[in-house]
Amino acid sequence: MSTAVKIPAPDPSYSDLVKRTVEACELAREAAAIAAEGIATGSMSHLNAIRKYEKELDAIDLEVDSGVTATITRVPEAETRQLLACMKVVIGLERIGDLLLSFATSAQAAGARLDSQDTRDLTQMATILEKMLSDVAHSFSRRDVKKAIDVLRADAEMDRLRNLIFLRHIENPENIAHHASLQVIFMTQSLERAGDHAKNLAEEVCHFVSGHSVRHLLMSYDKPIEQMFIDWLRHKGDQPK
Repeated sequence: MSTAVKIPAPDPSYSDLVKRTVEACELAREAAAIAAEGIATGSMSHLNAIRKYEKELDAIDLEVDSGVTATITRVPEAETRQLLACMKVVIGLERIGDLLLSFATSAQAAGARLDSQDTRDLTQMATILEKMLSDVAHSFSRRDVKKAIDVLRADAEMDRLRNLIFLRHIENPENIAHHASLQVIFMTQSLERAGDHAKNLAEEVCHFVSGHSVRHLLMSYDKPIEQMFIDWLRHKGDQPK
């Protein structure tokens, strides 16, 4: 007779919540992809489609919030940590959905008045956001810290593009007339803030995988946040491959 300890199967509600969180990541990624294509092509139908994704993300947010509340007391500690991460990640994704909808609204208001350089930079920002959200989904579902760190690094490029757009439309050192500046600023802010939320999601993945926060290291070291976390992992002998 075997004396091996039997490990109970995961609570199906827990598995469903993790699955729904990954699905929310994919919905947000698709919305960012549609935003990129919509601004690149000037397609109003693409921009209108973002509203559907925003509503679906709202629905998942409510579902996961309710599900985590009902399930969290019935699972082991490791699963508890991931359920809390599910809740935080979905909240962040719901906010990203709101920001993409705001982006689409401003893009529709700007219409064909966008300068070609603004169109290129905004398309690039939305494309970077799409990749960040894809990496968030991968890192969350596979507990892959390396992919989470890729998200942290990508945020710097979002900030660089935001600064370039702001320089053109706010400081305007060359005194060139630009069209739809107000809408362009709103669109840029929406994408930059969505990138910040994606970065926060990556930090949350680092936390639930490792059990430690990335942010507290800022108090001790003057290094980029992703480098600090890599150094911490090396110190713990758990360097990502």
